[in-house]
Amino acid sequence: MMAGEIDGPERKEVVIVLRTIGPARPSRLPVPSPVKVHDLRKLIAEKSHLPIGDLRLILRGKVLDDTKDGDDMCVELIDGDSLIAAVKPKSPVKRSHDGVDTDDDEDDLKFHLPQSSSWWKRKMFNLLHDKLKLPDILLMAIFSLSLKTWVLIILWFILAPVAYRWDLGPLYILATGFMIILLNLGQRQSGDLSAYSIFNEGFRELPGTLNADRLDRDIRTGQI
Repeated sequence: MMAGEIDGPERKEVVIVLRTIGPARPSRLPVPSPVKVHDLRKLIAEKSHLPIGDLRLILRGKVLDDTKDGDDMCVELIDGDSLIAAVKPKSPVKRSHDGVDTDDDEDDLKFHLPQSSSWWKRKMFNLLHDKLKLPDILLMAIFSLSLKTWVLIILWFILAPVAYRWDLGPLYILATGFMIILLNLGQRQSGDLSAYSIFNEGFRELPGTLNADRLDRDIRTGQI
């Protein structure tokens, strides 16, 4: 196997023998070569109607991995190559003391990087997940933030010692709080009303708003 991009002119079509673990008979399948392992798994999953998430490919006694160190892995095939497709069996259902299945909850907590992610995200994911063994819940928090957000966080930590040295720590924290509020205000669409009447044209209130005027009017009309 090799890592890197595939040049179009060098590709050719070969016919391999696909063997599926189980009662299915071997079949011949035309595939491009060289080809990315992920694309090969996707092709075989579609042709054989197998779940791509649990599909594993074995070529010449080695399991083919989609990525290595964050790079897409490619494989060069030749005519007559025998490729084994195996579906990873599901683990037994785990039940809690209350009799509730816990498999679905564990799957929800597992973080999987999208295949369309950029190369630097795959590199970072490989370092944090495979090398440093960070938990999935922490990886979710890290990769849910945009690059712009991470730049602002790093800049904040760089400027924090400067503010502390000039005895501006409290003001720095206060300004940070105001900036977080302002950056998360969002934008209203035309015709939308704010929950706070002071921000609406003519101080218009939302229907059903409870305030002193509403209470006074209800008392005077005998509704309370």
